Amino acid sequence: MSTQVSALALAAGVTLVVGLLGVLVVVALARRSVGNAAVAAPVVVVIAVAAGVYASARAMFLQPEDSTTVLLILVAAVPIAAVLGGLVARRVIDADRAATADRMARELEARAEADRRELVAWVSHDLRTPLAGIWAISEAVEDGVATDVPAAMSQVRDSVRQMGDLVDTLLALSRLQAADPALQMTELDVGDLVSDAVAALQPLADAEGVRLTGSAGPVVRAVVAPGEVRRAVANLVVNGIRHTPRGGEVRTTVTPDGDGVVVAVVDQCGGIPDDVIGRVFETGYRGTAARSPGEGRGSGLGLAIVAGVARAHGGSAEVTNVDGGCRFTLRLPAHRR
Repeated sequence: MSTQVSALALAAGVTLVVGLLGVLVVVALARRSVGNAAVAAPVVVVIAVAAGVYASARAMFLQPEDSTTVLLILVAAVPIAAVLGGLVARRVIDADRAATADRMARELEARAEADRRELVAWVSHDLRTPLAGIWAISEAVEDGVATDVPAAMSQVRDSVRQMGDLVDTLLALSRLQAADPALQMTELDVGDLVSDAVAALQPLADAEGVRLTGSAGPVVRAVVAPGEVRRAVANLVVNGIRHTPRGGEVRTTVTPDGDGVVVAVVDQCGGIPDDVIGRVFETGYRGTAARSPGEGRGSGLGLAIVAGVARAHGGSAEVTNVDGGCRFTLRLPAHRR
């Protein structure tokens, strides 16, 4: 009886020690791969039990060949345990992937809904300002209070133009954010396209006292949507003009980049704080707590459109701080992906 008790205690002790070592191995594997850990777990259990049984068999003074037979029988269960562990691992991995995808989808949906609500609030405020001006002017004209009717009508026209620009921008952004923007693609020299877009902004730069400079490769051809790329480049240059002090410079370059083209706009804005530089391409983000665009300030949609144009072409939009300013980069593939 005492021999059996001793053998039982020995088996339990050996199983515990081997099992604890196996647990450490499984934990280490889990940090790298949940699947490998799931495969190893049942194998560890079989090995721990096998070690305990073999130790107890030896303690009970079985013949060596009998102990070996017992050990071989137990070891034979290792491949089966590994197979079962593999099946469990596959189920665990599939369930983890499904849960991760579902969580990411919910987070994306929640973020998109929050962005939509915030955008509606901002746009509503931006539309309310010119509408209030039109309402006040129309009442003044109707009541005969306005002494200079032509000037009043000019203000109304400016307010209508402001609302029209905002609506056009919203439509462009909505189109770019669609699953299939259905862009009208054309092969052309991107350098010429960018030069025309920059040249059209020379009057604005002159009024702000900002120099526009730039360069382009001899021929940088790509298949792009001309109107969308022109709008994106104009948004980048206008953004640079607005944030560059008088006497500063906004430089635009077009260079080939492997199987694509890079349009870079470097301004002298002084740089963007690290805690907000990652948000500049967000819809409606203006880098200020103010809701109204105000004098010389955009709607907060210009850089979002740049990012939308980049995505629609299969490219990317980036911003980095450089000495004295920022470098905005629009990367476009040479051929549509």
